[in-house]
Amino acid sequence: MRFLANENFPLLSVRILRQADLEVASITEDSPGIEDSEVLVRAADEQRVILTFDRDYGELIYRLRLPSPRGVIYLRFRPHAPEEPASILLNLLQTEGLQFEEWFTVVERDQIRQRPLP
Repeated sequence: MRFLANENFPLLSVRILRQADLEVASITEDSPGIEDSEVLVRAADEQRVILTFDRDYGELIYRLRLPSPRGVIYLRFRPHAPEEPASILLNLLQTEGLQFEEWFTVVERDQIRQRPLP
């Protein structure tokens, strides 16, 4: 699975995920300041799952019908530390039966919700 970390996803978490042998591209490193719609197009073109703290992607995908990426993982909480998102994601990736490709996944501290991508 390939990931695209949105600009609001901490670089420390990106580095931790890479150290765990995950392929993670970072908007902060590659193209800071681009619009969310451009992030979506890139993720769709590169078949990546978006990692984000930005709730706008649901509207862009479901209401405005912009191109769907391989998946979206929307972390709907404020991290306590910059490495926390990586820790949570690594734990989620170990969860039996949980899939992220083809799904819009909302991760809260106490629950996970998923909706199929169009």
